[in-house]
Parts: sequence; structure tokens; C-alpha cells
Amino acid sequence: MKTMTKNIFLSFTIMLGANINAAQLDLNETIALPDTKVSVTNIKRQIAKDIANNYSTAKLLTANITNSNLLVSSDKLGTSNLADKVALSKYNNMITDLKGLNYDNANLIQLRLADKTMIDKLHQGQMPLFAFEPAGNDKYWQSIEAFDTHGNVHYLDVVNLPSNPTFIIELDSKKTFTAGMSVMKSIFSKNNTQSKNQTNTIARNEEQPISTSVLKKIRLNDDEEPWISGDAEIYAIVTGVNPSRDEPILDILDMPYLDTDNKDYHPNQIIIHWERYRWQAADMILMEQDDNTNYKTLASKFLEIVEQVMKSIPDPEVQGYAIIPKLTNELLKAMPDSWFTNDDDYVDVFYTLFENKYYSNQYGASGNAKVTIEPLMIDPR
Repeated sequence: MKTMTKNIFLSFTIMLGANINAAQLDLNETIALPDTKVSVTNIKRQIAKDIANNYSTAKLLTANITNSNLLVSSDKLGTSNLADKVALSKYNNMITDLKGLNYDNANLIQLRLADKTMIDKLHQGQMPLFAFEPAGNDKYWQSIEAFDTHGNVHYLDVVNLPSNPTFIIELDSKKTFTAGMSVMKSIFSKNNTQSKNQTNTIARNEEQPISTSVLKKIRLNDDEEPWISGDAEIYAIVTGVNPSRDEPILDILDMPYLDTDNKDYHPNQIIIHWERYRWQAADMILMEQDDNTNYKTLASKFLEIVEQVMKSIPDPEVQGYAIIPKLTNELLKAMPDSWFTNDDDYVDVFYTLFENKYYSNQYGASGNAKVTIEPLMIDPR
């Protein structure tokens, strides 16, 4: 998994968002794709084909690859002569629309050499292949499609590395995730009620210790992904109920340190500020960003669901914290089936975490993650 340099904590209670889909793209202003359905996967396929056809003029693809660097970064690719030849900016605009991002973002597309063992062959002049990750569940992939420099299609083994040097066309996950969080944050800032409520809460409690829960350890299971799969960005959604109003609370936590499966991490990261949650209880969903995630659609759908659940409950105090798993379960039900496969957005869920309680090597409900969580009181200055 690729890491990020910035830890982002976003909070929100209400959001109005618009779904962005392929029908809204101005295809007259973009390059027509051979597939009838416009998707990030199909765009990457076309980029792979175009770059393969222009490889002879793309010296940066070999000049930038070393034993310590397998990437042609999105910044370098976006400013290269190759970018103009393959109309990279138009592809990038299409991806920006599909992911619900702002147009002021830089190029999101990068290339990655699949493995270090391919470097010598590449520098010795062996012609590379250009591949992209297929859509859907990797358990059902039959092959991985790639293009050579003559435009021929090759179907590569899913498990075993190809013998030819192979570049993978993918999104810069750091840039994409950061841009997605920025979009969500700008939408959340429209919620003036939330900001005022948070300010008042802080003012009332500035002399009191702050009650939090800290993630001391986390481990994700080894998912044995195919060689083409890149690293993911993991984040958490903490769900609960506002302490002063009958409204849902969703907090998003970035977890940039989770860059390897099957490894213990000790982040010492605050994951819950308990003054934000009624009944001193909350749930936590672990999510993984994927190339086909539309951040506007994702967040607006989540808020729509939990708000509908809250409105359907006449008196939340009667059910108490039992409401919280209902909110979480409705979120999980709304996720497409593909999110529970390799298109994955869903990783695991931890139900009913309580304030002032220790959780040692606690598995999530799906068994994909294990955490140790401890209470922490922070004294005011």
C-alpha cells in the first residue's frame, strides 16, 4: 500500500451532494473509448494502448526506473512529451469526473514497473508490455490484458509475473485520495450547524479532560492479491449519534501508515473523540479506496442512508446505543456486492466500541482486521 504524508480527520453530520456519472461527461470534448461503458478501468485500458504505441518516443519510461524507484510519477508523466501524444489531460479530465473530484487537480495517472526483476531487461532494450488492472473480483479473473509496442494484445497470467518488463497504468493513490478528501471536506464545510455545534462543545468543555480512544495496534490479513494489484489507501468511518440532536455522526479517518498486509502497525492514532457521540458508543468501518470510487456519490449516499434511519426512529433514547449498529448495517447493505470483492471499498467493521474500554487483539466482524484500542484522557492546557 502506498503511504500518505498527511493525516486527515473530517467530521460531518449533513451533506447535500450530486451524483456524477458517465452520462454527465461531455464525450464530444473527450476521446471516445472503444467500450460502451465509460469507467476508470476502460480509460486505463486506452491509455495503456496509446502509451504502448508511442513507446519509442518515451525515453522517460526507462530513464526514471531504477532499483529504488519503479514509478514514472504522475507529475513527470503529466509534464512529458508523452502526455501530449496520448492526450493525457483529456483522459485525466474524464477520470476526474468519474471520481467526483475538482478540475484543479494535477494529473492523477502514473506508470509502475511491475517488479524489480524486470529492470535489467528493460534497460537492455527488451520491449515492455503495458497492462492495467481488470475490473471485478480477482478470484474470477481469467487473464490480465496488456499491449505491446506494436499494438498487439497479450493475455498475461494472473498469478505469475510476466517474463517481459511490464508497466502498469494506474492512478496515483496518494493524489487521488487526498483530492477525494478535499472534495468531501469542502462539502462538509457547508454544514454551518455542525461547525457551530463543535465550537460550542469545545468552549463548554475547554477546562475538562478530553476523552478519546487510541488505536494502539492494527493488522490487516494478507489477501494474496495478484501481481498487478497496487497498494491501497485504507481509511475508517466512525458512525454514531450526535449527543445533543437526533442526527447521525460520521467521522472519517485517514490511515496512511497501513502500507503492508499481514504486518502489525502501532500508530498510536486517536480514532474517536467521545464528546461527539451519544451513549459513549460508536462503530468503526474500515474502507479501502478503489479506482472506481466517486467520492461525492459515496459520501452523499452514506449520509442519505443514516439520516433516513434516524428519521425512522421515533424516540432514539428508547433504543439507546442499539441504534448505532442499525446505522452501520444500513451502510453495509447499501454497498454494492463488488465492494466486498476485489473492487473493494469495504474491509471490515467493528461494532459497538465503548468509551473507557480496552480492546486487545479484537477482530472485526469479517475477520479481515485485528485491532488493539485503549482509552486516553487528554488534559487541557
